[in-house]
Amino acid sequence: MKQILLTKHGAPEVFKVREVPEPMPSSGELKVCVKAAGVNYADVMARLGLYPDAPPPPCVVGYEVSGIVEAVGPDVDPSWIGKEVIAATRFGGYSSKLCVPLSGVFSKPPCLSFEQAGGLFVNYVTAWQLLVALGGLKKGETLLIHNAGGGVGLAALDIAKHIGASTLGTASERKHDFLKERGLGQAIDYRSQDFTKEVRKLTQGRGVDLVIDPLGGSHWKQSYAVLAPAGRLGMFGMSTATESRVGFFGLLKFLGGTPWFHPISLMNKNRGVFGVNVGHLWEETRLVRGWVEEILRGVQDGWVNPHVDRPFRLEEAARAHRYLEERRNIGKVVLIP
Repeated sequence: MKQILLTKHGAPEVFKVREVPEPMPSSGELKVCVKAAGVNYADVMARLGLYPDAPPPPCVVGYEVSGIVEAVGPDVDPSWIGKEVIAATRFGGYSSKLCVPLSGVFSKPPCLSFEQAGGLFVNYVTAWQLLVALGGLKKGETLLIHNAGGGVGLAALDIAKHIGASTLGTASERKHDFLKERGLGQAIDYRSQDFTKEVRKLTQGRGVDLVIDPLGGSHWKQSYAVLAPAGRLGMFGMSTATESRVGFFGLLKFLGGTPWFHPISLMNKNRGVFGVNVGHLWEETRLVRGWVEEILRGVQDGWVNPHVDRPFRLEEAARAHRYLEERRNIGKVVLIP
C-alpha cells in the first residue's frame, strides 16, 4: 500500500511516496480502504513545522478519510465489512489504507460521493463548533466569515443559512459570484477593501454578532473591533503565520501582533472571544459524535452540501498543498489514492 511521507519540515516537495505493508486492525479498530483523504490547512502548518500537535517527521499527516471497510478487529462487529464510511483519524490519512478506531467511524450517506465525504468531517465539525456549540448563532443575527471561500467558510455558510442568520464574507473577488450563488449575503474583497470599514457600512455602524477568523495575529484585533454589543469572536487557525516563515524574527512579528483580551475590557464591551481546535477534542467522543450526527442529518435533509474544489492523486500531495497554500481553492481539496 502507498503512503505520503512527510520527510522533513519545508516546502511541499518534502513529501515522498513510500510503499509499506498493509496494516492489520487491532482491538476496537477497522481497516479502511481509502477512497478520498481530506487536505486541511493544519496539514500545511504541520508540513512547515508550525503545528505542535503533529508528530515529528518522518510521519504521515491527514485527519479525515472516506472509504470502504475491508477488515475489523477481533472485537468489532463484522457487519461493518464492506460498508462505505467516513472516518476521523489522528494523522495517517494520506494513505491508501489505514486502521482507525470505531469511535471515529460514521456511515457515509449514499447521497455523498467519496470525494465529498472525505472532506466533510474537519470542515463541518469545526464550523458547527464555531457557530452552534460555542458561537450560539441565532436566527436574525449577522455572521462575518473570513476566508469564506475555504472549506470551513463554505461549511459555515451552509449552517448559517439553515439557522436563518445574515452573512457577510471576505474572499478574493474571483470567488464572489460562486459565494453569492451559495447564498452569501454580502461579499467583501479583502485584497482591495478594508473589511472593517465595509462591515460598519453594511451593518449601519452596528457591527456583527459573530466573526469566525482563521487568520490569526493582528487580524484577530481587527475582527474583534467589528463586533456588535454581545458579539463573539471565534478563532480557529493562524494561517497568516505561514506567510511569516522567514525564520525566528518573522514568527516573533506574527506573535507580537496577536491581541490580548483582558477580562475587564470584555466585560465593559459585552463581548466574548473563544478558540476552536477540533484536533484537541479527540477524547471527547460523545460530544463530537453528537455534532457529526446533526451534520449528517443535515446531509439527509439537504442543507449540508459539501463542495469539493478538485481532487488530486495521492502522489500529487505536494501540488495539493501548494494549491491550498496559494488560496486557489473554493471549498475542499482532497487526495485520491
